[in-house]
This record gives sequence, structure tokens and C-alpha cells, in this order.
Amino acid sequence: MHVWTQLKMNKLSIVVITKNEESFIADALKSASFANEVLVLDSGSIDNTCTISEELGAKVLHQDWLGYGMQKNKAVGLASNDWVFVLDADERITSKLQAEILTTLQNPLSDGYYVARLNKFFGKYIHHCGLYPDDSIRLFNRQKGKFSNDTVHESVNIKGTTEKLKNHMLHLAFDTVSEFTNKQRKYATLSRKNKNLIKAFISPIWTFINIYFFRLGFIEGWRGFIISKVYAKYTFWKYFK
Repeated sequence: MHVWTQLKMNKLSIVVITKNEESFIADALKSASFANEVLVLDSGSIDNTCTISEELGAKVLHQDWLGYGMQKNKAVGLASNDWVFVLDADERITSKLQAEILTTLQNPLSDGYYVARLNKFFGKYIHHCGLYPDDSIRLFNRQKGKFSNDTVHESVNIKGTTEKLKNHMLHLAFDTVSEFTNKQRKYATLSRKNKNLIKAFISPIWTFINIYFFRLGFIEGWRGFIISKVYAKYTFWKYFK
């Protein structure tokens, strides 16, 4: 009761942007159910994403797709509370992270908090390849921070102080190699640079060497090799069009 009384001073909204996420959304929202508000901003799902979200008590609103950064800013702006946690449908807040968030909100000492992600690729959580801790600001006071307007690879900019939470969340990244490859091709299209043949051929080589050797991708076995190879392809696609 004492913790809840203090928490009322800093209520939390957890926001999720969605489109056709019926396979993931239920577990994401269940992991977010401790928040004062759970808001789902959907961009036109034709599956059961919205129905499932409403059944689990989330507030569901609609916004045509604006790009990742602008869509998340829209969701944050529609939340009822200044303190927000931005969660993706394929992410899960662990019980340890939940407890840390609640404790932090009793007396926030910073305006934004980095949270690590433990990424699952092809049935295994990956600790190398530069994929862990994979920190990003997820918990923040929206009066002090907002997402960049980048179409892809958006990030939160904080006008104030930041800290890092100790506990990580889980990210169910990709089940199959083809899913991973297709998503990186899509991201490369969205973040495409001016055509540069030199970078198109040199950058992929460096990317593979960096991930597989320097970031110890080889420790992850065949998964590390595939991850290194696909990210190398991504850098090629980004500079070659």
C-alpha cells in the first residue's frame, strides 16, 4: 500500500504501436499490465490485434502510419500520463524490470532511463554480436523527451539527465532467417543513403568482420554467422540502389 501511494505521484503509461501483431500482442500487454494505463496505437490492423488489446484492458486508438519516430511520438502524446514506457509488440517486460520501474517512479532522479534488451534470434537469446545489452531510452518523462522523427532507427532525445536501469527486457526478434533478412531489406530501403559504390562494397566487409570477430559473433555458432552476414547485406543494400 505504501508503494502504491507513492506511485500515484508518478503514474505510468505504457504505449505500444501496432499493425497486425496478433501473434505477439497478448504477451506484451500482459507484461505491461502493472502500468496505470496501457495504450495501443494501431495503424490499420486487419487481424485480431485490436480485439485482443481491448480484451486485455488496453486503450486502443488509430493513427495512419507516419513512420516509426513520428508514430511513437503520436502514441506518447496520446498517453494520459507524463511518465511513459514505450514497448514494442515483440518485447516483454520481465518481473525484475517491472519491480525496478515501479521503484524508480517513486522518486525519479533522472528524466530518462536506458533499458537493455536481450534479443532472441532463431530460438536462442544472443549475448554477443553487439546485440547485448542493446540499450535504448524507453522510460522517460515526455515533458523532457521525445523520439526523433526518423522513419526507421528512431531514438529518444532527452533534454535533461539520463540513467540506466539494471534489468533488461526481452525481445523476440526473429524466428527464421528469412524473416530477419526480409526485415533488414525493408529497413535498408527506409534508411537508404545516397548511392555510394565504394561504401557499398567496403562497408559490408567491415560490418561482417566487426560483428563476427570483434563482437564475438562466432561464439553464437551458426546464428552468429547468419547475423553477421545479414547485417553485412543490410549495409550493402543501404548504399547500393
